Amino acid sequence: MSQAQTPVSVVRTAAPPVPTALERAFALQRKASRAEPYPSLELRRDRLRRLIDLLCTHQDALCAAVAEDFGVRSALSTKLFDILPPLNALKYARAHLPKWMRPQRRRSSFPYNLIGARSRVRCVPLGVVGNISPWNFPLTLALSPLGGMLAAGNRVMIKPSELTPRTSEALRSLIAGHFGADEIHVVTGGADVAAAFSALPFDHLLFTGSTAVGRRVAQAAAPHLVPVTLELGGKSPVLVSDSADLAEVASKVIFAKTTNAGQICLAPDYVLVSRSRRDEFVRELQRSAATLYPSGLASPDYANVITEQHVQRLRAHLDDAALRGNRIIPLFDAARGAGNDPRRLEPSLVLIDAEGGTIMDEEIFGPILPVVAVDNMSDALRRVASRSRPLAVYYFGSNRGEIERVGTEIVCGGLVLNDLMMHFLQDDLPFGGVGDSGMGSYHAEEGFRRFSHATAVFEQSRWVDLGWLLRPPYGGRIARLLKMQIKS
Repeated sequence: MSQAQTPVSVVRTAAPPVPTALERAFALQRKASRAEPYPSLELRRDRLRRLIDLLCTHQDALCAAVAEDFGVRSALSTKLFDILPPLNALKYARAHLPKWMRPQRRRSSFPYNLIGARSRVRCVPLGVVGNISPWNFPLTLALSPLGGMLAAGNRVMIKPSELTPRTSEALRSLIAGHFGADEIHVVTGGADVAAAFSALPFDHLLFTGSTAVGRRVAQAAAPHLVPVTLELGGKSPVLVSDSADLAEVASKVIFAKTTNAGQICLAPDYVLVSRSRRDEFVRELQRSAATLYPSGLASPDYANVITEQHVQRLRAHLDDAALRGNRIIPLFDAARGAGNDPRRLEPSLVLIDAEGGTIMDEEIFGPILPVVAVDNMSDALRRVASRSRPLAVYYFGSNRGEIERVGTEIVCGGLVLNDLMMHFLQDDLPFGGVGDSGMGSYHAEEGFRRFSHATAVFEQSRWVDLGWLLRPPYGGRIARLLKMQIKS
């Protein structure tokens, strides 16, 4: 057979996949970050300023979007908990940025410290940082982390929750009007988009949400070795000392448990109080609820549960607790002011007199508060220590010995004494969980450093070279040097 007659097999190679819109957005930010790896102080401050201006200028439109998503959520509540916190975080970062960017001097080891060598740490931007934010505080948790992210000089992509679509769309539109897509980019969509987002090769990824989803996010990030910060939830306990003022405790607990209808990762999940004081404490809780919400479910300051499915989940917790022999005490008159809104759920106490069931096994994330009677503080500490490490522990009382025990015997994300949740609003404190309640922290200078890379810089003296002491051939000289250094 001649060469011309020899059959030729044609091998067709598959065309490379066309990048998705999500991948193109990421590629644009990565290209920009590599072209400008170290933005100036002025540019970082300008980005923070533009985000501050966005929040101030469009606060009413953002509050309206949040109210549409929740059905009932007052504008004042949104301004208090979803506009002010990110605004303060951004302003704090802007004010402290010059100090944070300044290289830190470190001590050079002997003998280099004797000859003019210098050591320092320089924080450089990571590059492109992703933020997957939840629905419960759709503005605070989408934008507060940008204080550290933008201060560190990063480009940012945000994936807000699909359960607050109007707020997510408002964020997308407003961000696009104030920032280039290579600076901040908001991605909207459902769970499939979130899954693809978490699999992008970010330089760092922040996720705020449930522990179960946090595990999946970490798994999705692992193939690219993307470092993750996970802000999760868990069951944050309230320890009520016999030295505590029950009226004060009840007022603060009801406020924390009913704000945003209890849909807060830091909300108190259960209370531990002495058996002899539980009935009195329950009465104080009832008084506080009546004081804070005199119109019950009709109160405009009491928010909706986010979806009917979440209401069904919470009612299932109550049904399970009742079937196990625990007593349910509604704090509102459910028939008064409820209307026809299926997302209105009255807050309830659950007196744990038997096996707790699902309400004591799972994070509640709603306006239901189990109250557990304990023998003493040792009994309370033992119960808390037997569970997964909580995002926060709240202690009420003045017993210094008990306070010391809580601080040393319980490992938690944050410890708050005689208040609840307020550590999140302290701009100079880090915020984060530990174990099942999270991984890593941000806020304050810790946020700047979380989203930076600490580069070690060692500058050798130009005039004296001690490297000859370390180079072969080895002999008596190096033996004598090692003998001087290797000792206790």
